[in-house]
Amino acid sequence: MSDIADAKTEDFVIRRIIDAPVDLVWQAWTDPQQVKRWWGPKYYTSPSCKIDLRVGGTYVFCMQAPGDQGGGESYTAGVYTRIVPKELLEFTQSIADKDGNSIDPAEIGMPPDFPKEMRTVVAFEAKGELTKLTITIQGWTAGQMFVFALAGWHQQMDKLEESLT
Repeated sequence: MSDIADAKTEDFVIRRIIDAPVDLVWQAWTDPQQVKRWWGPKYYTSPSCKIDLRVGGTYVFCMQAPGDQGGGESYTAGVYTRIVPKELLEFTQSIADKDGNSIDPAEIGMPPDFPKEMRTVVAFEAKGELTKLTITIQGWTAGQMFVFALAGWHQQMDKLEESLT
């Protein structure tokens, strides 16, 4: 396809069975102190996290690169659009500044196929003392950034699981 605007978008879906009850997995996603323990891919840290957990409420998650990758901070922010406690979180997601204002990804050097905003759905399903977690992120154009983002999310979910043990 010659025009990136005509490129087909697709979702990526991550499914995990987590060895922790749904109450703890929900808290890991909704308590800023818990999110800071796992947000970002392997070797990244999360020095700050703000969450206003209500429909229409916002969040701002900070991710800091390791020193050998420059140590820079980047922010993800969005708005909660649907919340069903311990069952479902739906929210928008975009690159942002430290105050949560959306930034056009191209302005910070991202390729033109990097989505400006994504719709994210996180479903929590109790399976006894385990939790089935399904994360769906919509709006990606297939390409290198899709592959990098999917890999980063898998690393992030590994960190989430480790934070709960």
